[in-house]
Amino acid sequence: MARITPITIPSGVDVTINEQHISVKGNKGTMEHSVHPSVKVVRDESLLSFVPREQMPGAVAQSGTVRSVINNLIIGVSNGFEKKLELVGVGYRAQVQGKSLNLTLGFSHPVNYEIPEGISVETPSQTEVVVKGIDKQRVGQVAAEIRAYRPPEPYKGKGVKYADEHIIRKEAKKK
Repeated sequence: MARITPITIPSGVDVTINEQHISVKGNKGTMEHSVHPSVKVVRDESLLSFVPREQMPGAVAQSGTVRSVINNLIIGVSNGFEKKLELVGVGYRAQVQGKSLNLTLGFSHPVNYEIPEGISVETPSQTEVVVKGIDKQRVGQVAAEIRAYRPPEPYKGKGVKYADEHIIRKEAKKK
């Protein structure tokens, strides 16, 4: 059986357990999650433990998954998450106008991306985009959708890439 380490609840974060429903409240906002029925969440002062209800392989796996999701909720409401994107290419630009991100990515038309609720997008420079929010999944999804407009190509590395992404370059054809 796998060892699932308990989560320490930081100060300033309020966790409410109502049967299979957990609500986490912090200084950045509030998030909720419904726990899988095969997992029991036990709170002991400032510790959250996750115990499988049945002794079957799926219950152990679910308890580890639930632990990870709840840990991400706690980190999200206390610190938040962010993803950084870089635009590489001549004339590639990004700017935020209201609730829309305007991208110039070498197409014949500009690309307008509507920013969803709960997510904030900043452009510190014309070639950098920072996606922030309290939900790790939504921040990653928005960053992936922006990157999907022009993923980096392997010959010159042009496109929208994550800040920590390394593009493996290909050699051009020889004559």
